[in-house]
Amino acid sequence: MNYDGTLDWMLDEALGMPETLHAVLLTRDGLLRAHSQGITRDEAERQAAALCGVVSISRNTAGFCGYAEDEASPPWRQTLIEFDDAFVLAIAAGEGSYLAVSASERVDLEACSFRMQQLVERLGKAMTSPSRQGAGNPA
Repeated sequence: MNYDGTLDWMLDEALGMPETLHAVLLTRDGLLRAHSQGITRDEAERQAAALCGVVSISRNTAGFCGYAEDEASPPWRQTLIEFDDAFVLAIAAGEGSYLAVSASERVDLEACSFRMQQLVERLGKAMTSPSRQGAGNPA
């Protein structure tokens, strides 16, 4: 799936609350699907790749919470990264997609998470990204 910018405006809408900074929509393998204004495409692609790793690590810690290691899809819902003066929230956004938002330390985290969930519900299938077929196979 290639980046085409068609969902960018919806991410801008998600940032319509105070203290949010940037938003990116990415696939499970780190490809950029969309990004908000105010972040360049190159930076959004770099963040998408990094956030893919963060979500993967988060999902793989399910055993630490008592879930079976062989469970096909651990019940991960959200990851929060906290800095001295900023946050990053990442949530599931359909099969194979994730939505991440950065915000200042003054953001209402509960409201931000709720707004992100609303956006995911509204987009539904538009944010679903199937697994890449033939990845790693010679053509």
